[in-house]
Amino acid sequence: MAVRGKNINLFLMDGDPNGRIKCTLANWTGVAYKISRTELEKCKGRDDLSQSGVYFLFGISDDTGESVVYIGQAGVRKNGEGILYRLQEHKRNPEKDYWTEAVVFTTSNNSFGPTEISYLENRFTNMAVAAKRYIVKNGNDPSPGNITEEKESELEEFIDYSIIVMGTLGHKVFEPLLQALKPSAHGEDDAETQLFYIKRSGADAKSRLTNEGIVVLSGSKIRDKVVPSCPDYAKAVRDDNKESIDSECVLQKDILFKTPSGASAFVLGAPTNGNVEWKTADGKTLKDIENLESSEVQ
Repeated sequence: MAVRGKNINLFLMDGDPNGRIKCTLANWTGVAYKISRTELEKCKGRDDLSQSGVYFLFGISDDTGESVVYIGQAGVRKNGEGILYRLQEHKRNPEKDYWTEAVVFTTSNNSFGPTEISYLENRFTNMAVAAKRYIVKNGNDPSPGNITEEKESELEEFIDYSIIVMGTLGHKVFEPLLQALKPSAHGEDDAETQLFYIKRSGADAKSRLTNEGIVVLSGSKIRDKVVPSCPDYAKAVRDDNKESIDSECVLQKDILFKTPSGASAFVLGAPTNGNVEWKTADGKTLKDIENLESSEVQ
């Protein structure tokens, strides 16, 4: 089935791309807001933020420097306050001082009740945990509630659109670093045909290209020592991920790099050219692969 485009409307509420953003999508009853912690007061009086909904609190861990998220639900209170009131409660809570911005999902027709938001909170939380992009701060697994199969189908469609909107707003909280592999131009879909390796200087690492950069895979062994000329950014990544590198210098998680050279410098602890360091199982470098693809296009 052909992939179809989506028409997404982003409204810059303050006329500033760094300010509050309202997001809607054609043929979707959902409404999403991206609001920084410092701009909650500006949202007072908005009817749709007095409704029920699900919200995400995004921030950075002071301890590890990793991205974190808390996912919650907000029902309408007796005083008529809903999502915004709940966000303001979190802002006053000293135990949740890590978050810097919120993303909120509600509806244009105020159709979410307790059952709907419980189901969405449960699904969103489990999806975020499975993706392993962010440290999920939720202490307990929220209950999905009891819903009919008709309602489940309706809410799953809402979730499909929410994934698109969340990515558009800059948070890939639902997207694993490594998406399902697609067949290559030559019809190959074996995972091994899409891996690149570095095996020298004590390193034995493997990686895979993605549309975001290159991912050094969990289980890769990196060089123990770094040379004096090792780039600072490579040293910083090692420091930031020291808890995910075991005593044998083996990675315990996937790590994304924007460039092949950044990834190879991290692996080898030295300044390197990733386009020639990363090689396929049969010895072709990244540069060779790119040259081959360019010649096929021509």
